[in-house]
Amino acid sequence: MTDKVKELVSKCLQARDMAYCPYSRFPVGAAILTTGGAIITGCNVENASFGLTVCAERTAIQRAVVEGHRQFTAIAVTCDVKDRFVGPCGACRQVLMEFGSDWIVYLTKPDGSYKETSLSELLPLAFSAADLEED
Repeated sequence: MTDKVKELVSKCLQARDMAYCPYSRFPVGAAILTTGGAIITGCNVENASFGLTVCAERTAIQRAVVEGHRQFTAIAVTCDVKDRFVGPCGACRQVLMEFGSDWIVYLTKPDGSYKETSLSELLPLAFSAADLEED
């Protein structure tokens, strides 16, 4: 594990600890690596009106955009599930795809072990801005 991946995994675990999830009790943390080397974190933030809940991955993307970042290379995502690797929900996969398909995704267990995959593998045949272009 490279130092940057180790830091990314560590930061997603720390972000999970900040999750506001009084309804599901399912904390999720995410850490995004920008092309410039910055790491931006996010956690899930639930709401009593469940549809207004924001996932960790989208919180991290929104924070990154506010800070001026638009290009990313990787994301680490974690939750409290110990016996298997859990990936981002479909909505988060689509939001990540808005910023490119070449993401490395580290699906991370609470103990820090991870499985490396890619956004393209998690969201094949994705809808993108290219699909909005007129012929």
